[in-house]
Amino acid sequence: MVADQQALEIGRLLEGAEVRSVGRAAGMGVVELASAHGDIVMAHVQCPFRILHEGKALLGSRDMRYPQQGAGDDAFDRFRTVYDARAATLNGILGQLRPRVREVTFGEAGSLTVYWEPGFRLQLFPDCSGSMEAWRVFIRNGQHYGYPESSV
Repeated sequence: MVADQQALEIGRLLEGAEVRSVGRAAGMGVVELASAHGDIVMAHVQCPFRILHEGKALLGSRDMRYPQQGAGDDAFDRFRTVYDARAATLNGILGQLRPRVREVTFGEAGSLTVYWEPGFRLQLFPDCSGSMEAWRVFIRNGQHYGYPESSV
């Protein structure tokens, strides 16, 4: 489980934040939010993750492995994967809804769930037994928090 103080700080950063976009940087998932105080908050996710809406998976980290139909062998490099297409659709929805984070929960072994309305959920599942960074939440030019703590 994430240390109590770090969990409090991450909760303060994320709760009430507006979810702005979902994307990727190479094979790392990226979620951008605007905090209740106006700061840009980023989540960089290097472990398996998924975004659900009312219990249905909309987007998952493994979607990066699959090219869009007809995209060719370089689909990943040209941002033409199933992940990229679904992230673009989701970003259109986020732009209209402007959802806000209502709750953040922490589980065993660095798992993290971020709930936002209406009915969305981001779930992170660290799957490495070593000290490699699984995820990080931070304000640009500010404090960084992550799992495991020793990796940040």
